[in-house]
Amino acid sequence: MSVLLVIAGVLVLLLLGVPVFFALILPSLVYFAVQGPEELTAVIPTTAGGLNSFPLVAVPLFIMMGALANETGVTERLFTAADKFLGHLRGSLGYVNVTVSLGFSWMSGSALADSAALGRIEVPAMLKRGYPSSFATGITAASGIVGPVMPPSIPAVLYAVAAGVSLGGLLIAGILPALLLVLALMLSVFIWARDKHDLVSPKATWSERARAAAGAVPALVAPVLLLGGILVGVFTPTEAAAVAVGYLVILGLVSRVLTRAVLGRVLATTARNVGAILVLVAAASLFGRVMTLEQVPQAMTDTLTGLSENPAVFLGMTLVILLIAGMLLEPASALLIFAPVLLPTAQELGIDPLHFGSVVILSVLLGLVTPPVGLICYVLSDVTDVSVSDIFRGVAPFYVPLVACLLLVTFVPSITLALPTAFGFTG
Repeated sequence: MSVLLVIAGVLVLLLLGVPVFFALILPSLVYFAVQGPEELTAVIPTTAGGLNSFPLVAVPLFIMMGALANETGVTERLFTAADKFLGHLRGSLGYVNVTVSLGFSWMSGSALADSAALGRIEVPAMLKRGYPSSFATGITAASGIVGPVMPPSIPAVLYAVAAGVSLGGLLIAGILPALLLVLALMLSVFIWARDKHDLVSPKATWSERARAAAGAVPALVAPVLLLGGILVGVFTPTEAAAVAVGYLVILGLVSRVLTRAVLGRVLATTARNVGAILVLVAAASLFGRVMTLEQVPQAMTDTLTGLSENPAVFLGMTLVILLIAGMLLEPASALLIFAPVLLPTAQELGIDPLHFGSVVILSVLLGLVTPPVGLICYVLSDVTDVSVSDIFRGVAPFYVPLVACLLLVTFVPSITLALPTAFGFTG
C-alpha cells in the first residue's frame, strides 16, 4: 500500500504540472519520513550515491561538445557542405536536413540542443526556397531524434548509470539504429519529393564543394576522436569525450572563433543543462530506492512473466508502456523511472541489456515529437515562430518511419548488438 501511495503521489503532482524533480522527491521523502528516523537518515546518502558514478562525468563533456560545436559555427559549415553536395536533388534540403542532423549528432548528445541549433538555420533556409512550412518543421523535428541515439548520447549515459551496464557498449549499440533512422527519413524525403521538380538548386561546382568540405572536415575530427577512441579501446567514453572537447577548444582558439564571450556562453549553457539533468538523477535515485525497498522490480518481473514468458511479448508490452510514458514525461525522467524497474524482467527473459537499453532509449525519445509534451516541437516553435500545432501536424507523417525503425530495433536484436559484439562489448 505504501508504494501505491508514493506512485499515486508522483502521478498527481505530474498531472498538476509540478516539475518532475519535485514530483519524484516529495512523495519519496514522505515515504522515508513515515518509515522512521533510521530510514530518513538514508535520504542524503542515497541521493548523493546516485550522483557518485564515473559515467556521469561524461554528461557535462557531451553537453560541452554540443555547445562548442554550436557556438563556433560548426552547424553552418555542415549545412553549407551538405547543401553543396546535395542541392541539385529534388527536395534537396530535406536530405541536407537529415544529413546535417547526422553530422551534428556526432558532437551533441541532446535532441533539444540539436533541434534548437539546426532549426534556426534549416527551417528559414527551407522556407526561403519554397518548402512548405509543415515539411520543413516536420523533417527537422523528426531528424532531431537521431542526435541522442548516435553517440555521444546523454540518454545512453543515464541508462548505463540507472541499469549498471557498459556505457561504451551502449554508445556503440546506438550507431546502427541511428543510421537506420537516417535511411528511413531519407526514404521519406524521397517519397515526398518525387514530384517536386521545382525544389532543386543549381548544381555546385567541384571547387565549391571542395571549399565547403574543407570548412566542415576539421570539426568532424572531434567525433572521429570520440568514436575511434572508444572502438579501438584507447579511451573510455568519458576520456574520449574529454579529448574531443579539448580538440574543439583548440580548434576554436586557432580559428579565433572561441573568444572569451563565446567560452562564457558555452560554460553557462553546459552548467545550466548539467544541473537540470543531475537533479533529475538525484531525485530518481531516491525514488528508485523506494521501489527497491518495496520490491517493485521483483513484483513487476513476476507479473509480466506470469502473463507471458515470451521475450517478444514482453518487448511489445515494454513499447506500449514506454511510448505512453514518453508522451507524458521528458525522456530523461521516463528513462530513469522505468529502466531500473523493467530491466530485471528483461534479463530474466534472456534479453541482452544493451539491446534492451537501445529499445528503451528510442522508445522514450519518440515522446519528443509526440503531443502533449513533444519538447522538440516547442523548441522549434520558439526558434522559428511556427505554431506548435502546425509543427505537430508537420511531424505526424514521419511517425511511420520512426515507429518502423523502433519496431525493427526492438525485434531484430542484431541491429543493436552487431557492433558491440564485433568490438568485444558483449560476451
